[in-house]
Amino acid sequence: MSTDEPARFDHKTFLAGLPNLPGVYRMLGEAGAVLYVGKARDLKKRVSSYFQKTDLSPRIAHMVARIQEIQTTVTRTEAEALLLENNLIKGLAPKYNILFRDDKSYPYLQLSGHEYPRLAFFRGTPDKKHRTFGPFPNSLAVRESIQILQKVFRLRTCEDSVFSNRSRPCLLFQIRRCSAPCVGQISDADYARDAALAEMFLNGKDNEVISAISARMQAASEALRFEQAAVFRDQIQALSAVRARQFVESRSNQDADIIAGVIRGGVACVYLSMVRGGRSLGGRSFFPTHVEDADLPAVLEAFAGQHYIGRPIPTTLVLECEVEGMADWLSEQAGRRIAIVTHPQEERRIWLEMARKNAELALATREGLRENQSNRLAALNEALGEEGIARIECFDVSHTMGEATVVSCVVFDQGAMQSSEYRRYNVTGITPGDDYAAMRNALERRYGKIAAGEGKLPDLLLIDGGKGQLHMAVDVLTELGMGNLPMVGVAKGVERKAGMEQLFFPGEVEPLRLSADHPALHLIQQVRDEAHRFAITGHRAKRGKARTQSSLQDIAGVGAKRRQKLLQTFGGLRGVVDAGVEELAQVEGISHELAERIYRELH
Repeated sequence: MSTDEPARFDHKTFLAGLPNLPGVYRMLGEAGAVLYVGKARDLKKRVSSYFQKTDLSPRIAHMVARIQEIQTTVTRTEAEALLLENNLIKGLAPKYNILFRDDKSYPYLQLSGHEYPRLAFFRGTPDKKHRTFGPFPNSLAVRESIQILQKVFRLRTCEDSVFSNRSRPCLLFQIRRCSAPCVGQISDADYARDAALAEMFLNGKDNEVISAISARMQAASEALRFEQAAVFRDQIQALSAVRARQFVESRSNQDADIIAGVIRGGVACVYLSMVRGGRSLGGRSFFPTHVEDADLPAVLEAFAGQHYIGRPIPTTLVLECEVEGMADWLSEQAGRRIAIVTHPQEERRIWLEMARKNAELALATREGLRENQSNRLAALNEALGEEGIARIECFDVSHTMGEATVVSCVVFDQGAMQSSEYRRYNVTGITPGDDYAAMRNALERRYGKIAAGEGKLPDLLLIDGGKGQLHMAVDVLTELGMGNLPMVGVAKGVERKAGMEQLFFPGEVEPLRLSADHPALHLIQQVRDEAHRFAITGHRAKRGKARTQSSLQDIAGVGAKRRQKLLQTFGGLRGVVDAGVEELAQVEGISHELAERIYRELH
């Protein structure tokens, strides 16, 4: 028997010492690798179940067989255990945990607490002095709601610095999307009433809002104010159109999340649909990893445990299957009772059916995209005479006459673009407009790290450019000991039209031209276009920042504090440029003489 074989884990001795308390357990494998992190209301019972059950799934049975050690942390409550479990899962990404991507915070719609409330898009922790509505599943849902409220209630959306410095109504007033309280086009009382009606609408009180506007329309009509009556009529029609567009109409003002899941072929999709104030805000799909052999209750439990940490929990969750203990630990975390409904009736049943249908459609779409990308990748390998190309990196240079040079690197892997691995390289110290030097700088920085053991080498390197760019890339990688890496230069051809690209290879004179409908070319175009988009957005941001700073920095007498005051007062450089001498002189710290100098320098 080999002395190198690790000793088997003595689970009986370990289990005997476990307490009947809530906490978190970490199962470790060889060399201390974390296999799984879990929470428990009763550590002894939960951990013991892994060694006592005989019907474990193949995935869990395989994990149990690899356990070398188990570590536990006792907590005061199961809710504390849930929080600790979530933090450990995000930090350690254990191989046998079902993992959901940690997305950014959800967006909200905010109605500010100012004298003249402002509609705004908002992310982050809500401030109690403002009224926030949501969360919404995505930013598009927020912006659509803002557009509806602008059309119906004509509330302002401008920043405070712009609002306080207006001397005449803006374009939104002209197109009937704002009542222009900044210049007194509406009375304080009427604006406050409109803001109150908007808040009622966002709280799902559609009928009360329509009744209130109808009463105002009737009163205006009786007083022979027909133009105002027509405005109220248009508001009612717009609200009725909004309600007609809602694909789910609720008879209550309840808040609920509807969660459905589909598992097929080792891939899972969870669809979350949000209902707030009885109105559907839409939904979004999630695709977890490590779901091999997992069942639907396990997937939904993992989703709830990871999704609701640090996020508001609605009073009701509608699920399509039971998840043991979910109501208890979510209620404990929320500090109030959370109802879990698994056999919904009437409108809730419709919500769940729609969520399940959306999950199925999202999974089918993802499978179709993956199959299409797989076919493209196979065609690319065949066209290039390679095998095993799966990870592609592409570089592109962007600048304006040598100004604000940026080189982008985008990554295609696992059948999709991997945006979290994108990188931008700001290039300085070169001759302005020297694309070769810019590309060399970026390649040396990226692949120098990989040569030192930091990062992952791609299977194919794409360079957006012709022979010169490609030869320079070959030189850089050869110097770094990576000269055997497959490389392709992508040039747009003489006519510079999509479908006419020429593919240049190291050491070959004539380029390869694929037909416009070739799947391999479509993949190359996709990756190249994404590199171009990522480069140009970075370049524009860098150029805009440099110009905003330099145009005021170059003016004698305008230091950092005065520059900041000007930008805050006028809402940005454009506002400073549009301001007259008298308006500039009203800013704190700006004399009339300095205002004239600023005006001359900017015009």
